[in-house]
Amino acid sequence: MRKQFLIMLLISSLALSGCGYNTLQSTDEQIKASWAEVLNQYKRRADLVPNLVNVVKGFAAQEKEVLMGVTTARSKVGGIQATPELINDTEAFSKFQDAQGELSSALSRLMVVVENYPELKSDTHFRDLQAQLEGTENRITVARNRYIKAVQDYNVTVRSFPSNLTAMAFGFHTKPSFSVDNEQEISSAPVVDFNRPDRDRK
Repeated sequence: MRKQFLIMLLISSLALSGCGYNTLQSTDEQIKASWAEVLNQYKRRADLVPNLVNVVKGFAAQEKEVLMGVTTARSKVGGIQATPELINDTEAFSKFQDAQGELSSALSRLMVVVENYPELKSDTHFRDLQAQLEGTENRITVARNRYIKAVQDYNVTVRSFPSNLTAMAFGFHTKPSFSVDNEQEISSAPVVDFNRPDRDRK
């Protein structure tokens, strides 16, 4: 009886492996790890915003509208519960992406304003924040690309035969990914280097 059970267990294991079950599990775990890193880098950026706004305010307090825009955008980002489960909800994921996009746009507008304040650009504290922001934007791009690749591999498995049958049987569903207006936004981080010549600025 025990021998028959072991044989059945072996056959079941081979069947699941051949139908993509193990691939579904491994790619799902890769998505979770990639998503955790995306959240980590976005949080790092959000944490930089208050200090950045305060430093700019010290030199350019009259730029209230731009400063308020950054603060409001950060507040929207903070108001979204970016949990691991968010990647299983297309609508929630879209709201998360929109909020992060608003913060990116607000920061870009702030960087344009900074160009009008040479003393701010030369401030040591500001330059340190600038370097941290630039590094964080680069890490966000890398993390997003890894997540996009992980989701692509997983979704292909979920949709392909015969692994799609396994996916349906065990409740695996496709997951949302990041979308951008153009491919260049995926491959390059926003420009936050204030020392570049005008021809390199966006």
